[in-house]
Amino acid sequence: MKNTIREGADFPDYELPDHQGKMQKLSKLQGKDPMAIMLSRGGYCPKEDLQHQWLVKMEEEIKVGYCKLVTISTDSQLQSLEWRTRLGAHWPFLSDEERILQKDLEIKEYTDPKHDPMIPHTILLEPGLKIYKIYNGYWYWGRPTPEELRQDFRAISRKIRPDWDLSTPFIKEKWKQNEKQYFYPYGEKS
Repeated sequence: MKNTIREGADFPDYELPDHQGKMQKLSKLQGKDPMAIMLSRGGYCPKEDLQHQWLVKMEEEIKVGYCKLVTISTDSQLQSLEWRTRLGAHWPFLSDEERILQKDLEIKEYTDPKHDPMIPHTILLEPGLKIYKIYNGYWYWGRPTPEELRQDFRAISRKIRPDWDLSTPFIKEKWKQNEKQYFYPYGEKS
């Protein structure tokens, strides 16, 4: 992976078509929430399929934790739609069929010339597309486990949510003063 893609750096704000062909910017998909991006080989790979099966099982947990998931693969839009549907996933699957991200990040998986995929990674992002952690998933065991993903989302949420600990005098005072911007999602504009 390109050496500028590292913890603490900003992840590029790619705009790619989703499983329905609609162009989606990563920053818009993320909003102000923690997000995990799975840079994937595609739906044909059993390692990818297994990782995404347990992500589907965690999807409700991730949603109620105000976190987001996005999968990006070199699959076509139709292949992305079919894979997403087969899994029963409800998060965006973006298609990098033109290999823009694969080339830009220098993650071409040269060991598979038939599919020309990218080397799989799971990237955890703080709001603003700031890289919190990168997992290299070429080998299945390099990918985060469900528990590691929970711990990463917990650490990011604790860092970005001022109301993480409602017992602090500061946050109690902000509530009394009706300063809702310190409380998520009460301070968010619809």
